[in-house]
Amino acid sequence: MSATTALWRDWRSWPEAVTTLWRRSLRFRTITITLLLTSFAIFVTSVIMALVIQNNLFESRRDEVLSDALRAVAEAQKRVDSAEVTDNPSGLRALWGDVQETIPRASSSSRVIALQIDEIPVGSGVRGFLTDPSLSEDAISAGLRERVVSFPDRQSWQSIAIPMGDGSVAPGIVVGQQLFLPGIGAFQVYIAYDLADAQQTLQFVQSTLWAAGFVLIAIVAGISWIVLRLVSKPIIEASETSARLAAGDLEVRLPVHGEDELATLAQSFNAMADSIESQIKELGELSLVQQRFVSDVSHELRTPLTTIRLAADMLNDQRDQFDATTSRTTELLHTQVQRFETLLSDLLEISRYDAGSVQLELEATSLAELAEDIIDQMRPLAEGRGSELRLVAPGGYSPVDMDARRVRRVLRNLIGNAIEHGEGHPIVITVDSNQYAVAVGVRDFGLGMSPVDAERVFDRFWRADPSRQRTIGGTGLGLSIALGDAKLHGGTLAVWSELAVGTNFVLTIPRSHDHADGSSPVPLEPQENVADVNGMTQPIQLTELREVYFTDSIPTATGDDS
Repeated sequence: MSATTALWRDWRSWPEAVTTLWRRSLRFRTITITLLLTSFAIFVTSVIMALVIQNNLFESRRDEVLSDALRAVAEAQKRVDSAEVTDNPSGLRALWGDVQETIPRASSSSRVIALQIDEIPVGSGVRGFLTDPSLSEDAISAGLRERVVSFPDRQSWQSIAIPMGDGSVAPGIVVGQQLFLPGIGAFQVYIAYDLADAQQTLQFVQSTLWAAGFVLIAIVAGISWIVLRLVSKPIIEASETSARLAAGDLEVRLPVHGEDELATLAQSFNAMADSIESQIKELGELSLVQQRFVSDVSHELRTPLTTIRLAADMLNDQRDQFDATTSRTTELLHTQVQRFETLLSDLLEISRYDAGSVQLELEATSLAELAEDIIDQMRPLAEGRGSELRLVAPGGYSPVDMDARRVRRVLRNLIGNAIEHGEGHPIVITVDSNQYAVAVGVRDFGLGMSPVDAERVFDRFWRADPSRQRTIGGTGLGLSIALGDAKLHGGTLAVWSELAVGTNFVLTIPRSHDHADGSSPVPLEPQENVADVNGMTQPIQLTELREVYFTDSIPTATGDDS
């Protein structure tokens, strides 16, 4: 189960999962942006259309209502004007009753309110009326009344909430205008119209718009998925193929379909892969030829070199019998023959590394004791250069499986370099261990190197200062071979250096390959300063410390060991 799938199982990790998917998936990112922009566009379009439809529907219904009210009041006014009104109260009441029936019958609404404007004469029997008790005079605002009274020849209207029989309210419009009754005066006539049907139509239109919007979003999502799949699938294939090519699978190629731009890209990629494969094969063959040449030359040189070395040793043993010039020449010949033999051995070792034919001869070895042996061997050389070798060993005594010969060679090379570049300062060799690994650090306080030089220090035949001559031998291959020996053990060989401060090499060997990624017990960047080394740091005797590690338990230690 992938890490992303595990994140989706816990809803609290969804933000992190979405962020990870957004960062890693071009398809998800493109579809998300497309859906967001499409949703926003559809939302804005739907809102605008809903507002436009609502406004047009309302205006259409309002014009219809105004026309209906005008026709109803005009019909009532016509009946009043054509009637022969006398001072007989009964006739006025009959005429007014006819008006009350005419207005609802001539209009599409039965909700009518009539309010007097002028003071009605006493005894006329005429008064305002209300045809629907659910609609009261309080529903008519003072502003609407004022407009109706002020403008007798015009209609006025306002939106109101009309009470319904079930206790709910519905949107509506009330239209007001004047009706004149001869002998009595003017009346305010208000007709209320229910807009529930228009509201239902508007809700239907809006719900249809939103449903169409969601369907459109789903369609756009499907189209985007199909299009992106068609476009991104070749890209994903190209990405996976390039990753396999970078990992060393030189035979992998992209399938070519059609003649479009993606097909052209696949053809170009395949051509590039063919060129890379051809060049790598040529370089591999050239490297193999070089390896064979170095190996063959080294082997062929061994026989004449052995003869030359024997002759040089014989001449060197009798150099006291020669004159001074011949004696010095004999000594130089002996020294250079030895160096040539060392160089030849290093070249053979390098050729074995290049051919991948190096095998470790593992045996349980104490790194601390091995370091003490190398220090004892190289102490005369160090004293000759004015340097003191100091061993600080709080750990590293328990045996660890390693190739003792190769580790000795690494330590001899590191300590030799420290002596050569230590400028006569003390050299501190630190051995320590933890439950995962054992390590040894070789620290000098000499010239040091710049960060650029430190990155190339393991290159073959490389020197930080080409003008500086090697004074204690060396072939320029020692650190490269040392790095190879460290990697063969599954460990590391790292370097820290600073100009005018010194250099520190740390060799780390894991106790097992299962713990190859554990931290080194010896820090790469040293903590002590020059004053501590020159005055305070003292050698630690190996016999004072011992440690015991168990394979399946937490390590225990005696003495100062940890």
